[in-house]
Amino acid sequence: MEIVTYLLEGELEHKDSMGNGSRIRPGEVQLMSAGTGVLHSEYNASRERLLHFLQMWVLPAERAAKPRYEQKGFPAAERRGRLRLVVSPDGANGSLTIGQDARLYAGLLDGAERTELALAPARVAWLHVGLGKLHANGEHLGPGDGAAILDEKQLVLERGERAEFVVWELPRHD
Repeated sequence: MEIVTYLLEGELEHKDSMGNGSRIRPGEVQLMSAGTGVLHSEYNASRERLLHFLQMWVLPAERAAKPRYEQKGFPAAERRGRLRLVVSPDGANGSLTIGQDARLYAGLLDGAERTELALAPARVAWLHVGLGKLHANGEHLGPGDGAAILDEKQLVLERGERAEFVVWELPRHD
């Protein structure tokens, strides 16, 4: 599996059999490709603070690849009022590299901020709102809501209320 973790609140402690050990903080993305196998543990790094994160699993394009680990922070200024590419198959724009034809964007919207994602005919999107509220193509979504974007030329995100969200852009499979 390609395992992508996006931190919203708190700190996540990570340890694995590849020798990686780290703390993941809000605005940071971790990508672990389990490949041929890896043992790992993840837990709340604090006894006092709550932990809130999104963890997304993607089937890899290639089976039995060598396990990999990447972690990177994406400052709020890079996500504010726009979609910041954080995961892609080619590491474009400083994103983490995933072994699949998939792109993950992270964003923050509040007030009059607005952003769009153009979708090619053979592409779809999945939106997940981690925190706050926003409108996606006119539909109101709140914390924990998700939406599949099918048969649309673009995804328009606007009227956010302290919204933090992720958007996967993926190939269409009918």
